[in-house]
Amino acid sequence: MKRICVYAASSPGEDPRYEEAAAGIGELLARRGLEMVYGGGRLGVMGRAADGALRAGGRVTGVIPRFMEARVHPGLSRTEFVETMHERKKRMASLADGFIVLPGGLGTLEEAAEALTWIQLGLHAKPVGFLNVAGYFDPLFAWFDRAAAEGFLRAEHRAMILADEDGESLLRSMDRFRPPPTILRG
Repeated sequence: MKRICVYAASSPGEDPRYEEAAAGIGELLARRGLEMVYGGGRLGVMGRAADGALRAGGRVTGVIPRFMEARVHPGLSRTEFVETMHERKKRMASLADGFIVLPGGLGTLEEAAEALTWIQLGLHAKPVGFLNVAGYFDPLFAWFDRAAAEGFLRAEHRAMILADEDGESLLRSMDRFRPPPTILRG
């Protein structure tokens, strides 16, 4: 992996640990020589991840729709402007070798779900890892477990959803990731 796409909230959340963890994952990516790709914003959890990477001397690429130009982070290594949110997601995914999901809301959930679905369909074979800060994603993981138990998610596809509370451990799991068979193979 050379580039990691980070999905995260544009708001800070209520718990300061979310932004602390975001800055930490940005720093970790920079220390490992991994470029960070993200949605280009300066605010919230996503902005703190970019700040952490930049502070540690890392390279950060932001991809942001033109209609959100006022929210762009001013210190990025590179900024790419696109026209739509769909183009943004497609471009971020094309640049990345893997994805890290930080705490966020609907947009973060939508991005993560799409990246996971693309693995199921064989559209990419890139790892998706959730940094489970303060148990934030525990309810989502319970839902994944329920979907698997009810037959809506194959066991091998549940197992592809990587998660850890520690960034180093998460990146090691992502390094070892091997995609499961696609749902199109039967």
